[in-house]
Amino acid sequence: MLDLFAIVLPVFGLIGIGYVARQTGFVSERVGEGLSEFVFTLSLPCLIFRTLVRAEIPAVQPWGYWISYFAGVAVVWFLATGIGRHFFGIKGVSGVVAGFSAGQANTVFVGIPMILKAYGDEGAVPLFLLIAVHLPVTMTLATILAEGRQASPLVILRRLLTHPIVVAILAGSAFRPIVSYVPAPAWQVMDLLASAAVPCALISMGIALRRYGLQMGWKLPTLISFLKLVVHPLVVLLLATQVFQMPPVWAGVAVLFASCPSGINAYLFAERYGEGVALASSAVTLSTFLALGSTLVWLYVLGVG
Repeated sequence: MLDLFAIVLPVFGLIGIGYVARQTGFVSERVGEGLSEFVFTLSLPCLIFRTLVRAEIPAVQPWGYWISYFAGVAVVWFLATGIGRHFFGIKGVSGVVAGFSAGQANTVFVGIPMILKAYGDEGAVPLFLLIAVHLPVTMTLATILAEGRQASPLVILRRLLTHPIVVAILAGSAFRPIVSYVPAPAWQVMDLLASAAVPCALISMGIALRRYGLQMGWKLPTLISFLKLVVHPLVVLLLATQVFQMPPVWAGVAVLFASCPSGINAYLFAERYGEGVALASSAVTLSTFLALGSTLVWLYVLGVG
C-alpha cells in the first residue's frame, strides 16, 4: 500500500498544493491560466515530441489496444448521455457534454504524470500512442454530435491541426527519420521545456479545480464520475486482458488511462457552445477528487507498486 501511495501522492499532492495556494490567495487566477497555457502550448508538446521522435514504434498497429480503450469510451459515453437525458432531463449539447465528460480522460494533467510514474519509460510508448488518437477521436465525435449535419469537416480538421498536442504528434512523427541530425543544444532546450510539463500541469490543475467547483449539485456529476473512474477502466481491463491478451504494460497503461478523471476539454467544449458548463465543471472537479481513491484501487488490481 505504501508503494501505491508513493505513485499517487506526488501527483495528487501537487494538485492539492495548487488548490490550497489558490484557496488561500497565495496565487492569483492568472497564475493558473498562465501555467495552463504554457503547458498546453509549449511544455507538453515538447514532452510528446521528444518521446515520439525517439520511441520504438511497433511496426504493426496494436488494434486490440485501440479497440479495448475506445470500446470503453463508447460504453460510458452512451450511458452518460442516455441516463442524463432520460432521468435528469438534459437536452441538446448538454447531453453531448455529459457523454464527453464520461469518455474523455484528463490525460495532460493527471494521466501522463501518473502513468509515467507507475511504468516509467516502458509505458511511454503505449501512453503517447494512445494520446495520439485520443483527443482527435473524442473531440471530433463531440463536435459532430453537437453540430449534427451542419458540422463542417474543414472546420473540424482546422481545429485539430491547430491544436498544440496534435501538432506535436505530427511533428514527432515527421522528424523521426532525421532525429540523429538534430544538434545537442536543441535537445537541451527541448529537455528543459519538457521537464516542466508535469509539475506545471498538476499545479495548474489544482488552481483550476478551485475555480470550477461543484456548480451543478452532485447527482449527475457523481454518476459521470462513477462511469469514468470505475466502468470505463473495468471495460478496458476485461477487453485488454481477457479478449485481446495485451502485454501487461500495454494493458496497464490503457486501464490507468481510462481511470483518469474527466478532462478539462469537456469544460472547454461546453464553454465553446454555451451549454452544459456547470455539468462539465462539476464532473471535472468531483471526478478528480474521487480519483485519488479509485486510482489506488486500479494500481492494486494491476499489481503496480
